[in-house]
Amino acid sequence: MSTRFAPPTNYRVAAIQYAPSLGEKERNIADLLALVEEAAQHGARIIVLPEMGTTGHCWASRAEIAPYVETIPGPTTQHFQVLATRYQCYIALGLPEVDPETQAYYNSLALLGPEGLVGTYRKLHSSLYEPRWARDGDQGIQVWETPLGRLGGLIGEDNAYFEAARLAALQGADIVLCPTNWTLEHSPINWWMARALENGIYVLAANREGVERGIRFHGGSCLVNPDGSIQTALEGGTGVLYGEVDVTRSREKRWGSSHNYQGDRLADRRPRAYVSLTNNQYLWEPLRYHSLYELGELPPGQLSCVGFLQLSLQSFGSSQSTTPLQIIQNLVRMSIRDNAPASPDVLVLPELALPGPVLLQSTSQNPDQSFAEHMRAHAISIPGPETDELVALANELQLSMVIGVAEHDQGQYYNTVLLLDPQGIYGTYRKLHLTRRDRLWASPGNLGLSTFDTPSGRIGLATGYDVLFPETLRVLAGLGTDLVCAPAFLDFPNPVSMTVPPTAKGPYSFLLDEEERLHHLIWSVRAAEHDVYLALTNWSQTWAGVGANGMSGVFSPTSNVEVVADEDDPGLMMMTIDTREQRTGRRTTHTLDYAPGDMAGSLTGELAYNVLDSIPGNVVRAKPMLRKRQPYWYLDLVRERQH
Repeated sequence: MSTRFAPPTNYRVAAIQYAPSLGEKERNIADLLALVEEAAQHGARIIVLPEMGTTGHCWASRAEIAPYVETIPGPTTQHFQVLATRYQCYIALGLPEVDPETQAYYNSLALLGPEGLVGTYRKLHSSLYEPRWARDGDQGIQVWETPLGRLGGLIGEDNAYFEAARLAALQGADIVLCPTNWTLEHSPINWWMARALENGIYVLAANREGVERGIRFHGGSCLVNPDGSIQTALEGGTGVLYGEVDVTRSREKRWGSSHNYQGDRLADRRPRAYVSLTNNQYLWEPLRYHSLYELGELPPGQLSCVGFLQLSLQSFGSSQSTTPLQIIQNLVRMSIRDNAPASPDVLVLPELALPGPVLLQSTSQNPDQSFAEHMRAHAISIPGPETDELVALANELQLSMVIGVAEHDQGQYYNTVLLLDPQGIYGTYRKLHLTRRDRLWASPGNLGLSTFDTPSGRIGLATGYDVLFPETLRVLAGLGTDLVCAPAFLDFPNPVSMTVPPTAKGPYSFLLDEEERLHHLIWSVRAAEHDVYLALTNWSQTWAGVGANGMSGVFSPTSNVEVVADEDDPGLMMMTIDTREQRTGRRTTHTLDYAPGDMAGSLTGELAYNVLDSIPGNVVRAKPMLRKRQPYWYLDLVRERQH
């Protein structure tokens, strides 16, 4: 009879970093067994190994990998099972699996526990070379209940698709175990940090290192905390990374700054607004899909300048101007004048610029009550005299303008985003995801997520808090959005930094560069993972006990192509965006009257083609990240849940 103990909430975990040799299975297994035993002897209760760690990864065909695949359970899992039983630990092992019934091959994770096989996960989102030999997973996202908490499993490329980690979080995962072979950039990568932050979970990633068939793997195995910060990381070489998990942290889903929570990562979701993300919109050529039935054809797009005007709460609150509208008008005029002759085609201002997110005069001893009274007392009608003046300003400066306002409509109040151009109000969005402060005065938006076609491209509107929920941009991207304009009023999240132990400065050196600090900003991930430009404009500094952390910017689908303002850097900044479909060739939506391959007659010798039958040459139009999703498995993302 065994004695039962209360399950621990705090325990040690480990990630194994290793460079397997392609096809040298026995050697790889022997090395990994030694590293796992070392980790177990040092108290690790959960141990994660790299993706395909037993065989190597870069296989050219089914025939080539055939001698190395095996069933789960099988001979390889049995070797590691001995250690799991001996040390009473859990081991997440990455290996190529064969289904004995179908002979299909999978890139798989086997989770072994003290009592035997806990479960198997088959990778859902394939990397570039895996379809040569492996089938996409057929079991969905797995989360396993254990004495150490609820453990989820993802493999490599799965982490580039928010849906996978979100599905694990919705099943109650405390930790996501990530065997990976990440090649695109130095690790720890900001995609892992985004998955942890947006779901409030630990991410334990074991990345391989070394070179295989000319492919460089970067190591950087790490443990990411539920707030997106890196607890510990290992840059290069073979070794064992240790970290500490406290499952009470991963079960606290409130988020915000340390002194002011804004809301809940899961409870604030709006599943009914996300239904379209279960559709495979980009299965077909994007331009043909969007022009179907002559409805919704994408605008031609162009090279445009997008600007953001980060405003200081302190300057706004202490301004001597008569009204908030006059403050905005003066600041916009001054910023455009000071940056002449450069001028934006689209200018994005912060959330609640009218009437301003801070009280110019206090009306109550209760700050929350004062804020709600302020918003309701000064909310505007749309259209109305304030919007007339803003349209006049857009006409005067010859630009489009996106601005956040408090709106009053038929007895309801909304946190609203307006798209204005010289001709009038062109687009309206009412905030869907409400923060704690929003709920003091506003109702959830009732206009859904919409797009608006402009010369600069197809524009989607949101707020900063909306963008923290990755579902928002996925829906807008599926509608063909080129540019998301997001006024914000947030005091979080900050760029991820790392506290480096004095004895470990060498291995962490690549994370200390200033550019890398900005690379680990959630807004960069949001633009890249949805193949959109994101122009997010936040307030900065503090006033009357209210703060915002700035970090406004224009972020592109290409990592690290961005313009970002610091927290204390108010003012206008700009970046050029390119929303054209192709950089060469002729755009036509008409049937061609000559054979494919005929010359267009131009001196450049370009081939004539129907652009509808091609994938656009611009990533913001092609949206490859949407094409590689696995929507069949995503239905749980749109189910209403009780919290």
